[in-house]
Formats: sequence, structure tokens, C-alpha cells
Amino acid sequence: MSLEQPVTFDRPQVVDEVTRVFEQYERALVDGDVAVMTELFWDDPRCVRFGVADRQQGADEIEAWRRTHPSVPPGRKLHDTRVLAVDDRTAVVTTLIGYPDRAIEGRQSQTWVRLPEGWRIVEAHVSELPLGS
Repeated sequence: MSLEQPVTFDRPQVVDEVTRVFEQYERALVDGDVAVMTELFWDDPRCVRFGVADRQQGADEIEAWRRTHPSVPPGRKLHDTRVLAVDDRTAVVTTLIGYPDRAIEGRQSQTWVRLPEGWRIVEAHVSELPLGS
């Protein structure tokens, strides 16, 4: 692909596909379904997850961490979720997270790539800030 060729962002089919798989991941996260969360991360040592107070490098570390931290606190609500489809095979999802009993704003980003086995998270980052920061 030449850099002079225009990039077509947000192809509707890609946005729909990634939205569905992102929602599947979110359900697994809320339900503590480690098998689904593990499946939806790229099974590769280059996969990275930066958490609020932790970090994992590679699918094995991510799965091991998830087994000891299988779900999120109750009442998790997402808002301002955005799917940016970069091309037919790559998308970035960002969302803000709130909890009813916590004065924080969570921020989450994921890079999804369409691999032969389906859409997978190749990089994830989660952070939290006190509200009003």
C-alpha cells in the first residue's frame, strides 16, 4: 500500500464486527469469563496489556493475571465508547468507565486486529483518574 493512497476509515462492516466482539469481551469481563477473555486476546508473546496497577507481556502472562483477577467491580458502566476502524483488519476501541460507588473515571483502549482466527486484542491499556482531574 502506497502512502499516497487514501485511507478509508470507519468502514461500516468493520465497525459493526469490532463493536460486536468488543461487547462480547465486555460481557466476559463483567461475568468473569476467563476463557472468553483469553480467547479474545492475541495468543502471542508480543501481546501487551497495561492495567491500572499492573502490566502483562504475552498471552500467558495475561491469562495468568486474569485467572487471579477474573472480573471488574460491580456496577461498571461504559460511556463514550468509540470504534475507529483504521482499515479492513485493524481497529482501535476507546471507552470511558464509571462505577456508582467510586469517584474515578476509567479509561480503556484496545487495538484489535483481524487474524485468521478472528478479531483479537493485540494491545490493551486501562487507567483510572480521580473525577475532576
